[in-house]
Amino acid sequence: MEYKYETHCHTKLVSRCGALGIKDLIDKYKAAGYSGIVLTDHYSPMTFDLPDFFNKKKAIDHYLRAYREAKKYSDENFTVLLGMELRFYATVNDYLVYGITEEMLYELPFLLPIYIKRASAMLRAKGCLFLQAHPFRQFITRANPRYLDGVEIYNGKASAEDNVKSEKWAKSINAPIMLSGSDCHRDSGVALGGIVTNEPIKTNDDLIRILKSGEFRLIKEQKIC
Repeated sequence: MEYKYETHCHTKLVSRCGALGIKDLIDKYKAAGYSGIVLTDHYSPMTFDLPDFFNKKKAIDHYLRAYREAKKYSDENFTVLLGMELRFYATVNDYLVYGITEEMLYELPFLLPIYIKRASAMLRAKGCLFLQAHPFRQFITRANPRYLDGVEIYNGKASAEDNVKSEKWAKSINAPIMLSGSDCHRDSGVALGGIVTNEPIKTNDDLIRILKSGEFRLIKEQKIC
């Protein structure tokens, strides 16, 4: 049996550029035959209101609202895991984080002012994976590979040309993990990417193990979003 998982999606509850509510997002992925999603709402300067920058607990409570709501719709046939799309202050690069937990977010410093070298080291020390998202999107620069566990080589919002460039670059740096994600923000972005596995993913440990093992294949449904 095969299982399909989304690795890059957003909700309007946390990502201000998102247009889908929690139930709507999950219903659409279930209808598309997916067995689960990793919710990667934006953790960026645009996510938080100004007072949140001075109250980390309030900021993290806000960030986790969508995940906590989404967990209510998780069941034996559909998994919801917490992820993150991280962007630091005064930058445009985005990084996908897998294996993050609620406890880590409260324990770690506020991530926005830390930047890639320290943030990558901190998150990877906690067992997380740190990948660069859509590395050939306009204005984005390719990160130093030493800070990365992998690269999103297929992004549902990217052009076919940019995805080809991403894959070529990932291979040139011998990226350990090459991933696909829909980067879903609205209806038109549902189920454009993700991974297919031969075993179910129920926990962060399952996800990390499978991504590291390479025992998955990529979903690539190129559309104009």
